[in-house]
Amino acid sequence: MKSQKKPLIILLTAAISIAAQAANAESILRRGNGSEPHSIDPQTAQGVPESNILRDLFEGLIGEDASGNLVPGVAEKWEISSDGKTYTFHLRDAKWSDGSPLTAHDFVYGWQRAVDPATGSHYSFLLYPIKNAKKIAEGELKDATQLGVKATDDHTLVAELEGPTPYFLGLVTHATAYPAPKAAVEKHGKKWTRPENIVSNGPFKLDSWQPNAQLVAVKSDQYWDKDAVKLDKVIYYPTENQTSDMNRYRAGEVDMTYEIPNDQIKMLRENFKDELKISSYLGTYYYGFNVTRPPFKDNLKLREALTLAIDRDVITDKVTGAGEKPAYSFVPPGINGYDHYTPEYASLDKAARIEKAKKLYEEAGYGKDKPLKVDLLYNTSENHKKIAVAVAAMWKQNLGVQTNLTNQEWKVFLNTRTEKKQTEAFRAGWIGDYNDAYSFLELFQSKSGLNDSGYVNEKFDALLAQAGQEQDMGKRAAILKDAEKMLTDDYPVAPVYSYVTKRLVKPYVKGYAEENVMDHRSSKYMWIEK
Repeated sequence: MKSQKKPLIILLTAAISIAAQAANAESILRRGNGSEPHSIDPQTAQGVPESNILRDLFEGLIGEDASGNLVPGVAEKWEISSDGKTYTFHLRDAKWSDGSPLTAHDFVYGWQRAVDPATGSHYSFLLYPIKNAKKIAEGELKDATQLGVKATDDHTLVAELEGPTPYFLGLVTHATAYPAPKAAVEKHGKKWTRPENIVSNGPFKLDSWQPNAQLVAVKSDQYWDKDAVKLDKVIYYPTENQTSDMNRYRAGEVDMTYEIPNDQIKMLRENFKDELKISSYLGTYYYGFNVTRPPFKDNLKLREALTLAIDRDVITDKVTGAGEKPAYSFVPPGINGYDHYTPEYASLDKAARIEKAKKLYEEAGYGKDKPLKVDLLYNTSENHKKIAVAVAAMWKQNLGVQTNLTNQEWKVFLNTRTEKKQTEAFRAGWIGDYNDAYSFLELFQSKSGLNDSGYVNEKFDALLAQAGQEQDMGKRAAILKDAEKMLTDDYPVAPVYSYVTKRLVKPYVKGYAEENVMDHRSSKYMWIEK
């Protein structure tokens, strides 16, 4: 009998050991995250890869749930004055990752820092609805403490606006409006975001960062809602190459990709149907024209000709193929309470559109004997390359344009595009920071830090300012549509298509919402269930 009991005891012991290991195993989410982050300083970061990380490391007054709906963040409640110009936020008891109290003063400091020109924020314009923000950011007021925000006590923040801003709650979900840890920033300067120095207030905290390899965040035991966080760790991999991202997914090295190669969508639909996630995305893929230098400066007809010569149906059907929709104006469909502008050329058939493009091209001073030679810049990516090659071929076939394609790594690309010293035509994309047409149109304000085309139109600026003061939502939408028409007809950019998100997600990743039009995917709401 003893000889029969011994194997049973061994089996029971092994089972208990395995169960214990499973219970003690870390719950880790491995995310493909596109390009290497440019910065993880909330007030200076730009780009979707950076935003994905910041959404896990920090939290603003207002947060977003798994589907992108607004929910209380650090602020547990708030009031809006009857005239829509004063917002009072009541903060919950919250802490920084080092255990120190998080107060309303930290938000005041973060917002003042965002509009201070010395910080170099590309998104300071997001805070322009706040009293004096624009004047401070543009140097008219030298003292950032004159910003219309104050902490009446440690748990109360009051924001005074220039005018009613119906999208303000959505705006303060953006990283630019996150709090900033004054002690860490002042002690370490630009090095404050290094793993050994950083202090954050989100559901996760930075553990390590190996540039071009991985960034690791671990669950913060100081986060006010830590019991709702099911993951122990999140690893973000820079996956600029979509094929490599997909291959790592198939090899089990990542649990969700950042994107997928356009030319693999058919195969993935056939073989990974349940893991392929394609959904609407509030964004526009476009090409910009640098209007501050030749050949596009003071040449509206040339910009219009190149815009009309792009066959968007071919790009969305043959090149991208994931359900993207051709775009003819900058504001995408899906904006709440807004009917976006559609230009006349969108209704022309291909032959008529190309004929008009040829006529404009010749009137702009170009033709067979004098073809346009233009540089087209895009950030390194298989998908961006395929689209750029297609557009260059269309310009060549339809107009005779000679296009030189150039690609740059993300950080270099951002600097080149922003400086405007070398660019002629360039790839770009814009994803709404909040669900409002203003989030797209404000990009082209004359002094916007992200106005990479260098577009300047005082009448356009005036319309945006007027929309910012209009309390009647119907009238406001009409003003914004007039502004969009003006922008579209000036052709500083050539919209190509409205985005969709397309990625692979493992079946054991739970909490991934099928629809999230902003694609704001906080790891707080996801977990692993194997």
